[in-house]
Amino acid sequence: MTLSGPQQYPPELLDTTMDQLRTLIVVHETGTALGAARVLGREQSSVQKQLDRMNRTFAALCGEELVLKQGRGRDALFTATGEALVDLARRTLGEWSDGVRDARRRLGRTLSLGTTRYTLGFLLDAVERVREDFERDGVDLKVTHVRTGDLFTKLRSKELDLVCGSVVVTEGAEAELLAPYEVMEWRRSGLSLLTNLPPERLPGSSLGAGELPRLPLVISARGLIGRFLTAWYGPDYRQRLSVAAEIEAAHYGFELLRSGVVSGAMLVTRGIGEAAADGRLPEAGGLRTLEIVGEAEPLTEVLVGVFTRRGERASYPPGHPLNLLWDALSRESGRWWLSS
Repeated sequence: MTLSGPQQYPPELLDTTMDQLRTLIVVHETGTALGAARVLGREQSSVQKQLDRMNRTFAALCGEELVLKQGRGRDALFTATGEALVDLARRTLGEWSDGVRDARRRLGRTLSLGTTRYTLGFLLDAVERVREDFERDGVDLKVTHVRTGDLFTKLRSKELDLVCGSVVVTEGAEAELLAPYEVMEWRRSGLSLLTNLPPERLPGSSLGAGELPRLPLVISARGLIGRFLTAWYGPDYRQRLSVAAEIEAAHYGFELLRSGVVSGAMLVTRGIGEAAADGRLPEAGGLRTLEIVGEAEPLTEVLVGVFTRRGERASYPPGHPLNLLWDALSRESGRWWLSS
């Protein structure tokens, strides 16, 4: 009996193997060696040599080549063995990349942040507090715009390490929703209305939540507003409300109302409503703000804050970039309260 230790692979062999797998995937996606060469920035002959080498290897190992030539101008035909290896290559390279990212994240070499439009300024101010530390330690910092509806999805997938933004929390479901995350809460609020309707049609500075169905509404079916309406009126809320216009982004609704093309009231978060009323949102200039008062059931609120995966910060030392930024954001939270 012969016992042997862990098999050692020369680094150059690993590099070559990973490069071959990547080439195979790109040929599969583009259809030809020429197409793959353009994507990879190589000569076609270089890509073809790699394919020929892999074909000979797998013909000897398995009795079947990976790719069959179809003639000039035709896409390569992948055999069953080739298709299986492409699937394996995608998983292998994906796991390899994930492992590298996890190691860089754990060692504090990289930090990926997400923010919605309305919290970007606070995140950037917090980053400024730690900029010198990050530059000294060579931290690769990435900041990405994230839609409200994608906030938790990008945290779960580890695409982002920390996000600043808003989520909708509903009474009875909040604990389960937030359980996987550590939360630095900045603010909770309800909704407001921005309207171009004249005061005689919609008087006062507030509106009862129960009166929404009588108004021509401008609503965003995605994101926070859609979640409010679904919580209050169910998934068929369009049949229970008078919808004057559906929009994809808030600025589009502002333009509709300011132009007068649509007469109605636009549902927004209270923070946006207050910013418009105070003149901090020029694109909503000329629109009146009304606060929605009273509570539709179930109790539903916008929670604005900072989110990261629960337990991750505690696993890192105090000087880790995620902990340094969290502390900086905590100091920024006081300014958030003063300005909101």
